[in-house]
Amino acid sequence: MKEIPVEKNQEFEVTVEDLSYQGRGVAKVDHYPLFIDDALPGEKILAHVMKASRNYGFAKVVKRYNDSPDRQLNTESAYLQTGIAPLQHLKYDAQLRFKQGQIKELLHKAHLDQITVAPTQGMAEPLHYRNKAQIPVRMVNDQLETGFFRQRSHQFVPMHDFLIQDLRIDQVLEVIQTVLREFEVPAYNERQHNGVIRHIVIRRGHYSGQVMVTLVTRSRKLPAGKQIAQQIMEHCSDVVSVYQNINSAKTNVIMGRDEKLLAGKAQIEDQLNGIKFAISPRSFFQVNSLQTEKIYQYVAQAAKLSGEETLIDAYCGIGTISLSLAKQAKQVYGVEIVADAIEDAKRNAALNGITNAEFKVAAAEEQFAKWAKAGLKPDIVVFDPPRKGLETKVLESTLQLMPQKIVYVSCNPATLVRDLQFLTENGYQVTGPIQPFDQFPQTNHVESITVLSRS
Repeated sequence: MKEIPVEKNQEFEVTVEDLSYQGRGVAKVDHYPLFIDDALPGEKILAHVMKASRNYGFAKVVKRYNDSPDRQLNTESAYLQTGIAPLQHLKYDAQLRFKQGQIKELLHKAHLDQITVAPTQGMAEPLHYRNKAQIPVRMVNDQLETGFFRQRSHQFVPMHDFLIQDLRIDQVLEVIQTVLREFEVPAYNERQHNGVIRHIVIRRGHYSGQVMVTLVTRSRKLPAGKQIAQQIMEHCSDVVSVYQNINSAKTNVIMGRDEKLLAGKAQIEDQLNGIKFAISPRSFFQVNSLQTEKIYQYVAQAAKLSGEETLIDAYCGIGTISLSLAKQAKQVYGVEIVADAIEDAKRNAALNGITNAEFKVAAAEEQFAKWAKAGLKPDIVVFDPPRKGLETKVLESTLQLMPQKIVYVSCNPATLVRDLQFLTENGYQVTGPIQPFDQFPQTNHVESITVLSRS
């Protein structure tokens, strides 16, 4: 067994060589990698080893001898510590290059160097972009506090300004905290599994300005729930909907399955590229409206729709992509495994007077097989899968449908590259460069769009 060249609590002078895909600096001691928060390539540092496993370790910066030219100065350490903004110490143009580089590197490792990657499309204002916040609540010194957890720990850090959230969401959060304190509602205690308020979830329509508040509680009973909701709405005239969501499980999943409307409307409304959407507490709706609009515009351009095409939108959710493309296509079919999302998609189609979109509740591979059997021949399939990418069964059933074109919207470069290997080995070729979009500035996540044609 090889000997590890470092031990916990040792200190080393090292030069940072690279950034990991999570945005941590990478330095080496005798070829042994150390991952270091808040450290950038080219910086010479004194590193304190926090943890050493067989193949790699974690360290923290004790002293920095020089700053990288890419370092963003005057940053707030809480955002790094909690993982809210793990790249906020990196200048924005360097963040965009880092995200493009992530995809390039994965293509290189997969021997797909013939596929090029365009520069990342960023935001003019890469802060305060999130239209949804899910904030943990805990008791600190016998007082209810909002905040976040330190990365890789259960240590709660009280916070009121979250940097990447819509500023109005932060303001509404302060009001809710004050109201909950006035009503003396206790926050959740994870160890003892008691207390009431676990999370506060706030959504704000980017264009409508309508705000929905969801109080996630451990118990079914929320003392003075209706009065609390009324107080919040009185203090914040833009809050048009207040829910209680019940999550009594010992889990780190945020929302439970049951909810009740405490005051106001059942849904808020917002839009993307002029298409209206009704949003419920558990609807999946993209958190960065401005970048989502750019992504959907790019998808429409990439699909080159003339009005004669039949299009399938797999993982369609509440119909955001399907309905954005329906006006430029002959017929759109959406498929999604979550029944509630399909109900929302149908409602959203009606809300916009769109009649050429049909939605099915099913696993994509099962519905694809049914469509293939029925003789459906789609011109285009759009994929926007979760981080795990496309399952093998989905890829195989896509080959049965034989679309002329595939437009792949990815939120995970690793699974994208894996799926591109399968598709390029099975009769498809990537046309044009992969286009990355910065959907989540200040974080290590990158969204991208790849267009494939049947060769």
